[in-house]
Amino acid sequence: MNAKKSAEPSLEAIARSDRKRLAAEEGAQALADVERQAIEVRKNMARLREAREAKEAADEADRIALPAPTPRKRSKKPAR
Repeated sequence: MNAKKSAEPSLEAIARSDRKRLAAEEGAQALADVERQAIEVRKNMARLREAREAKEAADEADRIALPAPTPRKRSKKPAR
């Protein structure tokens, strides 16, 4: 049982190698897409953080600029 391999690959071998090549290309593309989405998410998070911090700073400045509320005096009406 000494079988020699033929010089030409079989149709199954060609199909298998094509599937492996396509899977590798699609996998690389999927990883690139995931990384691109992650970068976009991080950029959006930074933008939202900056907006929130600016709003908090403006709210704090408004709070400081307003006069302190004066405590109301209680009326001395008799209780019923």
